[in-house]
Amino acid sequence: MEVLVFISSGLFLGWSLGANDAANVFGTAVGTRMVGFRVAALVCGIFVILGATLSGAGAAHTLGRLGAVNTLAGAFTVALSAALTTFWMTRARLPVSTSQAIVGAILGWNIYSSSVTDYSSLTKIVSTWVVCPVLSGSIAVLLFMAFRAFILRIRPHLLRLDAWTRWGMLLVGAFGSYSLGANNIANVMGVFVPDNPFHDLEWSGLAITGVQQLFFLGSLAIAVGVFTYSERVMKTVGGGLVKLSPVSALVVVLAQSITLFLFASEGLEQFLASHGLPTIPLVPVSSSQAVVGAILGISLYRGASQIRFRVLGEIGTGWVATPIMAGVLALVLLSVVDNVFDQRVARQLNYRLDRPVLAELAARGIEDPTLEGIGNRLYDNPLRLQRELEATDSLSRAEVATVLDLSLLGQWRVEPAAVAGIARSEWLSDAQLQALRSLNGRKFERFWQLRQALAAASPQWRPLPATTSNRTHNEELEQQLEYLERSLRVEE
Repeated sequence: MEVLVFISSGLFLGWSLGANDAANVFGTAVGTRMVGFRVAALVCGIFVILGATLSGAGAAHTLGRLGAVNTLAGAFTVALSAALTTFWMTRARLPVSTSQAIVGAILGWNIYSSSVTDYSSLTKIVSTWVVCPVLSGSIAVLLFMAFRAFILRIRPHLLRLDAWTRWGMLLVGAFGSYSLGANNIANVMGVFVPDNPFHDLEWSGLAITGVQQLFFLGSLAIAVGVFTYSERVMKTVGGGLVKLSPVSALVVVLAQSITLFLFASEGLEQFLASHGLPTIPLVPVSSSQAVVGAILGISLYRGASQIRFRVLGEIGTGWVATPIMAGVLALVLLSVVDNVFDQRVARQLNYRLDRPVLAELAARGIEDPTLEGIGNRLYDNPLRLQRELEATDSLSRAEVATVLDLSLLGQWRVEPAAVAGIARSEWLSDAQLQALRSLNGRKFERFWQLRQALAAASPQWRPLPATTSNRTHNEELEQQLEYLERSLRVEE
């Protein structure tokens, strides 16, 4: 019951996302009356669940690096702050960005818990708030030109064109719903991943990870939101900003769907990397921004006279206000949950720059005499240690992050019961499990020491040289190690 109570805010956020963002997939189709609302809701609900469960892991990692909310009570409060912000915007009939809401709430948690914000992840996410609508608009213009050329060449009968457009909207809507689930489930359940209450299961020979269970539950909440409350926002997106023709509406949904898919597909990222091409970051982007960017792209191509700038201004105001409102609300609610309800919203993390850390830094080529003066002091606030490291003026931002990562203290213990649970997931190879079992009974106060012990026990725990062909192996190895870090950690 405690787990369900804490996850309820994530389910509320999922419901709010479904109520709001289904409009971005089927809003233009319903707004132009090419697809009925009930049919749109059914298709959207089914494919959102499939996308979240099968392809939702990629974008969640970037969000987790932005701020690793490390208690269920903290994750509950962060998700609740984002959900309340999204719900309020939905009540105002504005297509709010749930991505911006969850990012603002996570930053609020970082401030409240004095946690270090990963600015590289923040920069990557914020940059997509500009890139996403521009990319979606560009794709929409290209698609619109191609569709128009095809229609002018084929010159189908109006009834046939109407039928093609209806079926096209359903197919593209299904693809868009899959992309929405794959990309935006990170906004709904990503904050629960570091302290995931679900364990891996095996059913009829099929391994179901704890993250997949978490994402499935969140996607069900999204589907319920689609059915119960999305019709209002669909009408705003479908006809409030610009009056669209049925063909233009089809193009908008397809452009938005492609954009979300590009930012969520691990397979595409690996394909591009293996061929030496630039990769697209796996980041939870705003479907609202994508669909508005697509509509504006077509409208600007055809002439800006049809754009309702008052509605555009309201949408833009919502996008600016969303992260600020979510961050402030998170600070208030975290204080209430922490002090009134006496729930721990953040686990205290201790850091010490001692001899083992200095030796490991030297092995990695990071040597600085001033680090000796900082050493052997216990820090219960990473920001204080970060400020002292930055004050040396001799370490780069990446080197400061490495020192913080290596200095983190904790307890990781390899015990038979924990190893047996890990083996049931069938994720690790026999050689990896044998190496893990060889460490039975050993304790580690830093996880990188456990990583080194595993690498010494078996080459299958060692990353391969950083080439495009080895990228898939190394990424899977990092995911396996993150799984071990959660499974073997002992609460102090």
